[in-house]
Order: sequence, then C-alpha cells, then structure tokens
Amino acid sequence: MAHLGVGIGWRPEIADAVERLSGLDWVEVVAENVCPGHLPDSLLRLRERGTRVVPHGVSLGLGGADRPDPAKLAALGERAVALGAPLVTEHIAFVRTTSPLLEAGHLLPVPRTRDALDVLCENVRIAQDALPVPLALENIAALFSWPGEELTEGQFLTELVERTGVRLLIDVANLHTNRVNRGEDPAAVLDAIPLEALAYVHVAGGVERGGVWHDTHAHPVPPVVLDLLAELRSRVEPAGVLLERDDDFPAEAELAGELAAIRAVVTAGPAAPGAASTAGATDTDTGSGTGTGTGTGTEPRPVEESTRTRVALGQAALLSALVAGTPVPEGFDRRRIRVQARALAAKRADVVAKVAPELPVILGGPQAYREAFLSYAKGRPMTSGYRRDALDFAEDLLIRDLPADPAARRRLTTWWQDRAGAKPPRRIVRWARTLVGRAA
Repeated sequence: MAHLGVGIGWRPEIADAVERLSGLDWVEVVAENVCPGHLPDSLLRLRERGTRVVPHGVSLGLGGADRPDPAKLAALGERAVALGAPLVTEHIAFVRTTSPLLEAGHLLPVPRTRDALDVLCENVRIAQDALPVPLALENIAALFSWPGEELTEGQFLTELVERTGVRLLIDVANLHTNRVNRGEDPAAVLDAIPLEALAYVHVAGGVERGGVWHDTHAHPVPPVVLDLLAELRSRVEPAGVLLERDDDFPAEAELAGELAAIRAVVTAGPAAPGAASTAGATDTDTGSGTGTGTGTGTEPRPVEESTRTRVALGQAALLSALVAGTPVPEGFDRRRIRVQARALAAKRADVVAKVAPELPVILGGPQAYREAFLSYAKGRPMTSGYRRDALDFAEDLLIRDLPADPAARRRLTTWWQDRAGAKPPRRIVRWARTLVGRAA
C-alpha cells in the first residue's frame, strides 16, 4: 500500500471545497453513498488528478452475530474496484440483529469477550476472502461498556490482528471519546496494539455534554485529539491521516486550517527511536490482503453455532432496549443506555430528514417534523434502511389521519404514493399489523 499522506472525508456538501484544497493527498468516501456506475463528477476529477480514493463502509456490521451479507460484501468490493482503491475500510461494530429484525442506524460496540472475538474473527476472514483488496477495521467510539468483558481494548485489537492479519484504522478521536465515556487510557491502547498493522488514522471533532463525549464529526478538532495524534506519531509514522467532517460544514478556510494543523503534527519530526513505520507498507508486512490471512499459519476452526447464538442473544437484548423500549439488560449502565437511545432516535430523525427533505416542509417545519418523528419512533423501531423508514413514517401518519391540515395531508399522500407506488393502507390494516407483531 502506497503512502497516502493527509486527506479529508469527501462529502457532497463540500465537494467543491475539497477540490480546491491545496496539498490534498487523498480522500475517503462513505461506500454506501456512491454508485460504481455513476460516480460523482467531483470524485472523477479528483481521480484524474491522481488523488487516491478509499471507500469506507458503515453497514457491514462485522461484529454482529450473523455472517456477513454476501451482497453487501460484493457491493463494497465493486466500489473498491470502481475507485481504484488500494484498500477498503469498515468498523469493529454491530449495526443490526435478525431475531428480532432491528436496525440501529449506528455503529454499536461489540462485547470484548472470547465469544464475540471468535465471531468477529470468522466474519473478518469471510470478508477478506470476498474482497478484492485488503481490509482495515476501525475502532469505534462508544457511550457505554458491556458488562463482563474479558479483554481490554488493546488485547482485543491485538488478537484480532494476530488471528486474521487484518489491518487497523485507528481513530484517535474515538480513543478520546472512550477515555471520557468508558475510562480507557488511549496511551495504553496505543502501547498494546501492533502498530505495524496500521493502515491509516482518522481525526475528528466532537463535544462534551453532561459528562458524555459525543463523537459528532460536526465540530472542530479539539487540541486534545491533536495531542493523541501526536502520541500516535511518536510511536509510528502513519501511512495516512484523514480529517472527518459529516455535518455543520465550516468555511473552506477553516477546513484548510484543520488540515494544516493535522499536517503539522504528522510532519513535526521523526517518530521515537525504534518506532514502527507503516508508510509504504505492503500486503506481506501484516499478513493481510485478500484471502484468509490468519497470521498463525494454521487453518482456524469454524465458530460453533452455539457461540453465535450467545452473541446474538446479548446483542438483541441490548438493541431492543435501545430502539424498542424493552428493559435494559442486567449489568449495563441504565443512564448511559438512555443517553444512547435518545442519541439513536435523534440521529434517525436527522437522517430521515436528509433523505426525505420534503417531509419537514410538508409537516410545517423542522420542529413539527421532529416532534412527529420522535413520537413515531418510540413505537416503530427501524427494520430496514432510512429511505424505507421515511416511507413507513409517512404511512403511519396517514393511517392516523395526520397531519391535521387537509392540504398538508393531501401533499403527504401524494409524496407517499409517488415513492411507494400504492395507496396508504387503511386503519384496519395497521391494526392487523400490530396484532401480528404482538403475536410474533
């Protein structure tokens, strides 16, 4: 893998600014937001200039109890090929359960247990076999910890690399988030993990509210996160460092200033004597790439279904508490789970408003939309993607003869029919659906 340098997350809202940024070495795109056959003109122009593009997936859920979805793996691989990417990246997280069928719409932490690690390692090997380029996995930010964990973050990541040969994408902002929210020492994590497996680094901003750090990607990068980047730089010369920004995009000059601050840390001086270097790493450096690459020289044993079942039951109980209002499982910090549940509902409302911007307009403005959606979300957990969620929300309103204004209701009906291709079901249909759900 060639040296990447300093880059930024490409987003449509800042596409023009990204093209104008001086000295930009590479960009990262959310894999699910681009179509291989219809790449945005801005990305095509960047590629023509020689700017590397790396797809960053958010929906595989490799830490989930189920084996990876072959269709999702194929889609991620198609994007890597279309973008000419040297690697693809994803997260050490779970995002859904299948029994019951629930979507978090967010990256949730996996328990650092032997069972969960066994499942994750097998899922990673399946992904490596299916992907045309090497895979790197990112440590995620979390609001809470699982009870009964058996491994530290450093131990968990180290064994993952040793057993699969996968690369690591270290997000230093997430290290800070977990220091505030879970009491974890970022330096201890950096000291414990195999930095020779480092693919690249993420840097992002967040905000602290009520003693909880929210990894928003919508605030400037704070000095404490740059300090962690310097901590990492003292140990290793990273092949790439990337600025993430997903919302409340600042002026172009501010983006350029943040990139300059990151570049200053990266180029401040050589790493400490004896420190590793990932610049110019090749597939043989970490034993990764396509194929299983276990790093042990032995064929791994398949994970027993009973192990997957145990992981599935724990994840289902937690996700149900977060999105469906069921009791919080024993051992979790109930206050933190409530904070996470509110954050998930708020994110769900925000994303639905982005994918269906007509809804806030039809419903009388952002505040009226938000109140209506959050009320709907309390009784209707997400079971598919955000676009389906938008349709289900509109259908729910129409079944309840909402909005009250007839003109708005007619506009909502037209909007729903144009996208669903059907008439809104009658109230009796909704009742039947509710009864079936309760029986199940």
